Amino acid sequence: MAIILKENAPYFHINNKRKLKQWIKESVVNENYIPEGINFVFDTDEVVYKVNVKFLKHDWYTDVISFDYNKGKKIYGDILISVDRVMDNAKKFGVTMEMEMRRVMIHGVLHLCGYSDETEEERKLMKKTEDKYLCLWEKIMKGE
Repeated sequence: MAIILKENAPYFHINNKRKLKQWIKESVVNENYIPEGINFVFDTDEVVYKVNVKFLKHDWYTDVISFDYNKGKKIYGDILISVDRVMDNAKKFGVTMEMEMRRVMIHGVLHLCGYSDETEEERKLMKKTEDKYLCLWEKIMKGE
């Protein structure tokens, strides 16, 4: 099982890498999947925008893009995160950068686990599930 955290944005550094990987693994397992290979790439707005246009034909900035290569219950995927969008959204929502980054990370993972956020009902379920795993993060940080 490999979870890779790649920091491409020169002004961004990840803390607690070991615990983040544990958290992602436990979240995926809790969704009844096997985390085989998840690559997180933290990059700039411009890089994520170009990927969004090229691969998804979306002409807008976004905070996260998930590419799903799953094989049955085995999770394989790339999750591209815009550090710039996360920073702006943290300010907009009045939360810390770290909190917003964790929410975006788990959001990307939930897409790999089959969650969608196309409809209002799906967005509510996604948010509820994100909150559940953000609580798991808190427990991991407390050593529970």
